[in-house]
Amino acid sequence: MKKPISALKRFLEEGSEPLDIEMQSELDYTPAPEEARRGENHPTEEPGHIKNRRTANVLYTVSSVVLCALMIFILVYNVSGLPSFGGADTLIDSEVGRFYIENGLEDTGATNIITPIILSYRGFDTLGESHVLFIALCSVMLLLRFAPQDASSALRAYAIEEDEPQDDDILKGFGHVLLPLVFVFGLYIIFNGNLSPGGGFSGGAVLGAGFIMYLVIYGHDAAYKFFNYKTMKLVSMTALVSYSLFKGYHFITGYNGWESVFSNGTVGTIFSGGMLLYLNVFVGAVVSVTMYTLFVLFRRGDF
Repeated sequence: MKKPISALKRFLEEGSEPLDIEMQSELDYTPAPEEARRGENHPTEEPGHIKNRRTANVLYTVSSVVLCALMIFILVYNVSGLPSFGGADTLIDSEVGRFYIENGLEDTGATNIITPIILSYRGFDTLGESHVLFIALCSVMLLLRFAPQDASSALRAYAIEEDEPQDDDILKGFGHVLLPLVFVFGLYIIFNGNLSPGGGFSGGAVLGAGFIMYLVIYGHDAAYKFFNYKTMKLVSMTALVSYSLFKGYHFITGYNGWESVFSNGTVGTIFSGGMLLYLNVFVGAVVSVTMYTLFVLFRRGDF
């Protein structure tokens, strides 16, 4: 039991695969003199369990390549059946598109038709996309063996060497001017999404870029004071749960024909569009937090 534990410890601290460590230790094993004399008359053979593992690795690699090739073939085959660009049979108009254009303003109260399509008519799809971002974030944490910041922790992915600006007046001067504009512009895109091009995805991307700029300009310690692992969990979970509850309420009332408490409001004002404004805020929070957290994880290995 001692060998697997030591292999697991090296995997957590150095990134070495336990299977490779155990296989290498088996191959590097030097027999004692008595064992060597007993084996003089017998040919040296590779242990059976190592042969089985090598065979399994080969089969795994071959099956992965075959599966990827099959998926590529299926995708290319289906794309080849689409109408050619500019062809007479290309679908340039449809009943669904006309319905969105003719009824979008009346149904949702939003003057930007793209926002109700994404967050209302196709709201179930966007709900899944928001959760995909959170799942991607969790997957990166697992792959990078994430551990909260703790100087005594033995599970850190690697030793972090700080390479951050130290009192760079020019860089900080630009930050003082640009960062407020970036954050204000990102919030404007989110809150104005139901009136003009914009919304939670694009506005969240701008806010995420602003957080990343702040980290690069002022360093990790300054950014950690207001955005850390607890902040990431709180914002992500609150935004996702709130988004799910709002859309669940929308699905239930819409399916049963009940009147929603979120009225369309006055068309052209910031609070028009029913719950679209709130959904944009939730989506923007998820996108911005995901962007910033992925940058921190790939840059440092943890918070």
